[in-house]
Amino acid sequence: MSGIMEHILARRSIRRFTDEPVAASDIRRLLEAAMAAPTATNRRPWAFIVVTAPDQLARLRNGLPLGRYRAPLALVVCGNMRRAWPGPVQDFWIQDCSAATQNILLAATGLGLGAVWIGVHPIAPLRWHVAKTLELPKWLRPLAVVHIGHPAESKSPRTQYEEAAVHWQLFGGMPADLANPVE
Repeated sequence: MSGIMEHILARRSIRRFTDEPVAASDIRRLLEAAMAAPTATNRRPWAFIVVTAPDQLARLRNGLPLGRYRAPLALVVCGNMRRAWPGPVQDFWIQDCSAATQNILLAATGLGLGAVWIGVHPIAPLRWHVAKTLELPKWLRPLAVVHIGHPAESKSPRTQYEEAAVHWQLFGGMPADLANPVE
């Protein structure tokens, strides 16, 4: 298995963290990874809020029922509607910011950090809580909160590959070598 596949399979949701802060250089690398993500016609419709202050982290956690993990860092990924495509294709910001979020998760794994993605969009009360807590202007839409820190738990690499979820050419189709295996 190639190094990149090992890295991808090693990425797991980590929900327990030590109190050790994340180094500023690692935060910078995480943000660089996020901004290396592809976007629709390179619009880069994102903004990132870095939260490290314990009181601010606590306020953020309190309104996220499924995101109350005690990490020393939260990166909040937001869609910048001033940079997003206008009109009916505006919602491409969701894919663009999701790709950035995945890059953060993979970079955290590569840096020896743990991370967990907390979905915010499209749940209105969660979006409202994050926007209010972080004093976001109306043109920034929170997509996700990523809790990051030094892991206090360890999880083995894994794949979640399911052959039944793969279809060839048409739904329900399979390649000839799988439909008629040679014994």
